[in-house]
Amino acid sequence: MGCRSIGLSDQWVFGLLGCRPKGLFDQWVVGLMGCRNKGDLAGRASICEGCPGQALCQSQGRVDPDQEMIDIRMNPIKHKILVMSGKGGVGKSTVGCMLAQVLASQSCKVGVVDLDICGPSIPKLLSVEEQVVVNTEYGWKTLLSPHNGIKVMSVGAMLKSDRDSVVFRGPRKTGLIKRFFKDTFWGKLDYLICDTPPGTSDEHLTAIKVLKNVKPDGAIIVTTSQGVSIATVRREVNFCRKMGVKILGLVVNMSTFMCPCCDEVTNIFPEDEIEKLSEEQKIPILARIPIDTRVTACCEVGRNPVIEHPDSQAIKCMEQLVKSLSDVINR
Repeated sequence: MGCRSIGLSDQWVFGLLGCRPKGLFDQWVVGLMGCRNKGDLAGRASICEGCPGQALCQSQGRVDPDQEMIDIRMNPIKHKILVMSGKGGVGKSTVGCMLAQVLASQSCKVGVVDLDICGPSIPKLLSVEEQVVVNTEYGWKTLLSPHNGIKVMSVGAMLKSDRDSVVFRGPRKTGLIKRFFKDTFWGKLDYLICDTPPGTSDEHLTAIKVLKNVKPDGAIIVTTSQGVSIATVRREVNFCRKMGVKILGLVVNMSTFMCPCCDEVTNIFPEDEIEKLSEEQKIPILARIPIDTRVTACCEVGRNPVIEHPDSQAIKCMEQLVKSLSDVINR
């Protein structure tokens, strides 16, 4: 082939032949060929160069020396649930913490692992900000929340200040997340809630891979009924199905606003999009959680809204979520 200016058809041909023009066209070629995340070429094909998940894919097929210890730590835990979202800002971490608080109030032994390495918010929500991670002969000692003794592990407890930023590339994130599962002494739990960051990235790939042997129950996807959020949720659903993660259901957060003065309920976003998504993807809507300013105020300062406002409609919806989740898991 002679040297000439490169057009779209050339990019496609070069991609197939292994020639790698840099930039956005790489992503376009990957879209045509499919990510080589399985088989002998996983992480080794020319198209994999520069991908942040390359090291993780290369480890496939090899015996991970940490996996045996991870399985030992995770096997005593009855239920492992991933809390995911397509977009940030939909209240995923708040829903995850409230889910843990409701379960703990029902005499369940609960743990929460914060997999959001760059934006940990679990320590504040569960009031463990002042605690530090201690290494013992049995492993890392979990932080103990005053909210019915929920066990917590988060990178937020390893920072000197809540203003410190975590600047990690993919391999360091992967290594730390593996240590959350391998080195933390979780003990026997009824539920381990895994709070993931928004999107589909290294944190999700790592959590799914290390939990594969112990068969997690699946994922709940938190969203609002806003059109922009739902468009991103479709990608999250596609990701879960590609990775073999069972989708337990959708949680619609901030579905309505309840006036603190007169209890009048106002719809914030249209409901037709979330209904359409549920029907077309055959995913149940587990709960619709309204905005309650009393609950919001509790979460902002690390108090337990389940104890302080048990009559709140938001808390009643969370209790319905626990019931629906239990029905789906035990079905």
